Amino acid sequence: MLKDEDRIFTNLYNDLGPDISSAQNRGDWQNTSEIIKKGKEWIINEIKSSELRGRGGAGFPTGLKWSFAPKEIGSRPHYLVINADESEPGTCKDRDILRFEPHKLIEGCLLSAYAVNANKCYIYIRGEYFNEGNKLQEAINEAYEKKLIGTNACDSGWDFDIYIHYGAGAYICGEETALLESLEGKKGQPRLKPPFPALIGLYGCPTIINNVETIAVVPTILRRGAKWFSSIGKPKNTGTKIYCISGNVNNPCNVEEEMGIPLKELIEKHAGGVIGGWENLQAVIPGGSSMPLLPKKICETINMDFDSLVEQKSGLGTAGIVVINKDQDIIKCMARIARFYKHESCGQCTPCREGSGWMWRMLERMAKGEASRDEVNMLMDVTKQIEGHTICAFGEGSAWPVQGLLRHFKKEVAKRNNFNPLINKNKKIPYLVDQHLLEK
Repeated sequence: MLKDEDRIFTNLYNDLGPDISSAQNRGDWQNTSEIIKKGKEWIINEIKSSELRGRGGAGFPTGLKWSFAPKEIGSRPHYLVINADESEPGTCKDRDILRFEPHKLIEGCLLSAYAVNANKCYIYIRGEYFNEGNKLQEAINEAYEKKLIGTNACDSGWDFDIYIHYGAGAYICGEETALLESLEGKKGQPRLKPPFPALIGLYGCPTIINNVETIAVVPTILRRGAKWFSSIGKPKNTGTKIYCISGNVNNPCNVEEEMGIPLKELIEKHAGGVIGGWENLQAVIPGGSSMPLLPKKICETINMDFDSLVEQKSGLGTAGIVVINKDQDIIKCMARIARFYKHESCGQCTPCREGSGWMWRMLERMAKGEASRDEVNMLMDVTKQIEGHTICAFGEGSAWPVQGLLRHFKKEVAKRNNFNPLINKNKKIPYLVDQHLLEK
């Protein structure tokens, strides 16, 4: 369990105020210019040594990502882009950072931008986060007034400006290249990679894109040292993490804990336990709706870090923990998630555009008990044809929850549908055709 002195986000519940004087009392903006004077290489090496991994879902090593940016500024300026388009169902950590700890993010932007040679930073914020955006803008204005950012930021000799850009409610714009397209005023659709944004990103210039939480922890790491941060958690899964716990728990909350904390401890100690008691637990989605669910048996012992969850064929993702107890219809829950992904697909890649609709319609039939035995195998087949066949990871995000259902709750699906085929057993089902089309 995380010690109080190791907490980075000490105002996660707004007990102390988000304004600049309160933030400075908590240790923000202390010796910032001295950190900058240590140089770009030192900052990047310190973040590499801390083993900080991206907190936005993919878990890519942050220091390594920064090192991809060109060392010298050529004819094209460098940009830092902050992904605050927090649209993953079950995830609400960045929202509280924007509301209650905005100065950690702003200071992190300055230090990160300096490390990657960027004089401009764009914060792409979810359009629905209107109030959070206002709070962040107030904090940015305070930082400008105190000359902490702007021309000669913190008397460091580095000029640095921050701009907020509101999205328009598209989940896909949380994908980094779709975010860049949207930021440029185009339709939010992912780009093919390579080229990667670190070389050709915003306006064709070198661009580093990081999540809010990733950047917000940077100042504390540089102040307290990489050794301190890497001593929390376990190797390759170091530091603290904000976990969002929602669903069928007595006390839904955001809580900062060390990486690798047992899932059961998170739910029992911080979220007041499962509604109806631990024995009433059915499954947990461990990392936002795009990660495969885990049944109660696995939840007993699983630790909440990147590698432990990958071993169980799931993922930490954004650490949006959604608890599902036995009062819920698990097939309907997954059908509802499938509907979300069908609705949010940008439609650029055929497997995702068509497959997400197929998965939703099949799950709806399974929830009603109208599916055939062949459709269960067909549904898994559809997920495999989406996974790995799309430009961005949205395809995997839509397929994995369905795979999790079929992996762990196939018996429930079979029981609901009695596996009585709706058509003659001898009549072969056409490949990936919806059942209702056959009935016509």
